[in-house]
Formats: sequence, structure tokens, C-alpha cells
Amino acid sequence: MKTKFINTVLFTLLTAGGIFAQDVTTVRANNNDISDNLNLQAVASIFGESQDLEDFERRLNDPDKQINNLDLNGDNRVDYLRVIEVTENNTHVIILQSVLAVDTFQDVATIEVERDRNNNVTVQVVGDSYVYGPNYIYEPVYVATPPLYNVFWASSYRPYYSPWYYGYYPTYYSYWAPYPAYRYRNHVHVHINTRNSYNYVSNGRNSRAVALYNTRRSNDYERQHPNNSFTSRNGNVTNRYQLDQRRGTLATTRGTRVNSNRATRNTEALKTSDLKNNGTRGTMSGNTVRNSGTAPVSNTRGTFSNSSSRNNAASQSVRSSSQVNTAAPARSYTPAATRGTYSPANSAAPVRSSAPATRSYSPANNAAPVRSAAPATRSFSTPSQPVRSAPATMSAPTRSAPAATSSARQGSGGGGRRN
Repeated sequence: MKTKFINTVLFTLLTAGGIFAQDVTTVRANNNDISDNLNLQAVASIFGESQDLEDFERRLNDPDKQINNLDLNGDNRVDYLRVIEVTENNTHVIILQSVLAVDTFQDVATIEVERDRNNNVTVQVVGDSYVYGPNYIYEPVYVATPPLYNVFWASSYRPYYSPWYYGYYPTYYSYWAPYPAYRYRNHVHVHINTRNSYNYVSNGRNSRAVALYNTRRSNDYERQHPNNSFTSRNGNVTNRYQLDQRRGTLATTRGTRVNSNRATRNTEALKTSDLKNNGTRGTMSGNTVRNSGTAPVSNTRGTFSNSSSRNNAASQSVRSSSQVNTAAPARSYTPAATRGTYSPANSAAPVRSSAPATRSYSPANNAAPVRSAAPATRSFSTPSQPVRSAPATMSAPTRSAPAATSSARQGSGGGGRRN
């Protein structure tokens, strides 16, 4: 029986361990997309911290920050992003171009900055439709005024045009291999200033900015791969924002499914674990009481019927707050003759109470000793018990007064004093 029980326990533990080991689940996107490799919120964040557009271009291509992770030409090197600008009156359009080869560029995003008559400045970071899908736009709201605002509307300001091109880069720049897409997503969030707000919108504010951008647009990679646009890569969503929403829904659904499967497996493991006790340890009701007899018990903690329990006596006393056990065996007790006799022939079991124990022995009665709350007092009444009487009271001698004694002595002298 013990061997069978041990084997059942070991089998259950091994099964449950295998189930739990399979519950380790990592949710990742099934298909990585080109748009996974340049986070426009990170672009908006470093734009608000840059001193000028030259500093902005440096931050984009900093090997330590690694904001960019695009490798469109597939040479296992992150593409260099150059920055060029087109301006007209109070409108500035900053274009981010991926340098792919000699005189080969692909626009990946634009930053449109406009100041209105009340000197309020709005910024929109717009993803290129080929890379991110149409109308993928973020409007950052900065907690502090970007230094670039003071530069753009200076009287001596001239539009910025990057001097770098393929094979000719600044000294601070060095090549690095692109991250896997899931790792890049975790890495780039460190460089996003969370004090700013990044609001997604689906419409552009300035039609003039669109016209200015079309005069300087470069889409060499798009023309080389016309069937690799965002809508071709993701036919069930419109742009990158909807792709993120769909991925979030899938991740939530998968997480719910994993949790549901885990709960089902845990329930099955518990059922398997419970089966090992069926027919081996018996049925439990309430709290477990190891030793249980056939005596009726009142207000006990529970009953545990067990054919293989430690004490398999026919009748045993169970400790409880109030119980009467008529089948409990009575211990034989034969005291000395001077202490009286005790007859064990009594059907009533001793009743225990919480009061201090007082023993009362009556040999003429067959009842078992009863404990009460009175202080401990022993009384013995036996037929052969000698009864000692109290010692006899002796009267003390009475002394007469001195005068009476003197008179008695004079009377018994017989004569007077001789002269």
C-alpha cells in the first residue's frame, strides 16, 4: 500500500512539473515589419532636445543611442539617416532620408513645424506612407520649449542640408549591426522622454507642408521594390498604428488563452493529486482527526474513517470540548485496603471537563469517578476501615489555695507548740 501511494505521488509531481514547464510563453509578432525599426516617438523625443538640426542628425546616428535600426539595403549595417530641410515663411519641413547607396535615398519620415499668427508652434512627425502606411502621424507636446524653436525663426536662419552621403560620414559615426525587431523595441523605449505627450492623429494640419515636401521627396527604394509597400506587407490593416492595435489585441488574446490553459491544467493536476488519497487515506470531513473510533462524538473537529490509520482499535476516546463515550474501556484499579475499594464495573466513560480535577471514591457505587471543579479532597468510606477516636481529655490537677493547706496542716498536728 505504501509503495503504491509513493508511486502515485511521484507520477503526479512529474506530470505537474512537465505541465508547468510548458506554460512559459513569449508573445512576439509573427511577422516583423520594416516599420518596427524606427520608432517615431523616439524621433520626436530627441527632436525636442536638439540644439539645431545638425545636432538632431547626430543624435539620430549616434552609435551609443542607436535610435535608428533600419537596414533597407540588407547589408547587415544600420543605414545612415541624413537630414535635409525645406522652408517657406513660418513652415519648416525636415526630411529624414535613409542613405542606401551612391545617390540612392529613401525617405522614412518628415517633421512638419508651423507657427501661427499667435506664435503658437505645432509639430507633426509623419511616417512615410511606403514604410508606415498612410496617415501615420504623431503630435508631440513638449514639457519644455525645444531649443530649435528659437533657431527656426531667427532673421539669419538658413535651411539645413546634410553634407554627408554614402561612404562619407562624420567621424563620430560607425557602423553597427541591426537589432532583432523585438529587442529594438525594448531598447528604444529607454530613449523616449516620458514627460512629453505623443498624440496619434490621422490628419495633417498644413497642406502647404505637403506641397513643400513633394518638391524634395526621394523614394529610390520604393521604386526598386514597388510590391513591398506597407499595404502590400500588411493587407489587413491600414497603417502602423492599426498594426500596433492588432498586435496588442493578439497579445491580450494569447495571454488570456495561456492563462485559461494554465488554470485548466492546474485544475487537472489538483484532481490527479486528489485521486491519490481516494481509497488510501479515506474520506475527510472537516479537519482531520487521526484516531477515530465508533463512539458517538459531540462537537468534535471532524471524523476521519481510515482502514489503515495508525490506531485501529475498535473503540478509542477522541479529545473534544464535550463528549460522552459509553464504549471506552475502563481501567481496573485496586487500591490498598486502607484506601478503600474501587469497582471498575461501570458502563459510563469518564467525563472530562475544563475544571480542576477532584476525585471522589465510593466503593458502594459502581459509577466511575467524576471530576468536578471543587478543590481536590479525598474521602474514603470502607467497611474494614478502623475509625480512630479522639484522644481522651484529661483534667488538670486542681491546686488548693495556700490558706486552706496551712489550716489542714495545723489540724493534723495533734497538739500545740511546745513551750
